[in-house]
Formats: sequence, C-alpha cells, structure tokens
Amino acid sequence: MVAKKPLLAQTQEANMREMNFGLKIIGWEQLPAWREELRTRGQVLVVTNGCFDLLHAGHVTGLETARNMGEALLVGLNGDDSVRQLKGPGRPVNCASDRAAVLAALESVSGVCIFEEKSAANFLRLARPDIYVKGADYTLETICQVERRVVEEAGGKIVMVPLLHGRSTSKLLASLAKEKG
Repeated sequence: MVAKKPLLAQTQEANMREMNFGLKIIGWEQLPAWREELRTRGQVLVVTNGCFDLLHAGHVTGLETARNMGEALLVGLNGDDSVRQLKGPGRPVNCASDRAAVLAALESVSGVCIFEEKSAANFLRLARPDIYVKGADYTLETICQVERRVVEEAGGKIVMVPLLHGRSTSKLLASLAKEKG
C-alpha cells in the first residue's frame, strides 16, 4: 500500500506544477485580447510602466500598492533601447527579457508587456488601463502629457503613489561604482 500525501502537500505540489511566470509575459500582439478578457470579467486593470533595471524594495512596494488598487496589474516594461535613451549608455544592466522574467515572477504582477518606444503612449493605447499608476515624483503636470491624454480619453484615471525614500536603481549603481572605485 502506498501512503497518501497530506492534502496540503498535494495542493502545494499542484500549485508548483501550475506556476509558470513565463505565461505572464504578454506579447505586444496578445495584449488587446488579454485586456479584453479582463474587461469581459469586469476586472479593474491597473497599469504602471518603467525600466525596472535592478529590482529593489521601492519597486516591489510600488507594484504591490498599485496591484491593491484593482484585480490585475499589468507592467509595461521599457525595452533595452528605450532604457538607454532614458537612462544613458551604461543601461540597462539587465536585458529586457531578464527584467520581464523577474517582474513576472512577482505575485503582485498579473502581466508584463515589453514596449520599445521611449514613451509608453502606444502601450497605454493597447492596455487601456482603468487606473494608471506613476510614482509621486511625478504630478499630472509633469508626466508625459501624451500618455496622460491617452489614459484620460479612454476613461482611465491616473494615480500617483508614494515612493519609498532613498530607493532607486541609479543610487544602487552609484553606490556599487563608489565601492568598486
């Protein structure tokens, strides 16, 4: 006779088999259908975007805060060329596919979509967020106004969330360079 595993162990094994963060990385072509499925189910979609080059506590705190505003959180991830345009020639430290994998592995993240443009406007047109979240280092006046119009014209609202003081990828990299030098 074979001993049966406790129900909790069976459930945990099933969950581990079913978990696949790669399924949360959404291709550009798949995004409209993914969004429509959420809308059909009546789920509020929260969207944020950024480079997320070296994930730190400020990132995960912001992502969790954003996710708690709705049923699903979609992260728009700047592609490698747009990160270079935004942050300079030494960036990104991690390639887009690696950054997407790390974000997709987070429980608070429902989906990740890489976009190649410097602006998130075209990504936002496809994503059609109910809520668009930016860090409180922005205001409605300082965010990209094209992005603002895209969100507001589609009926979405824009929310600024507090930042975790002193946490940034740029500061991390500067600290590492200082220690090295």
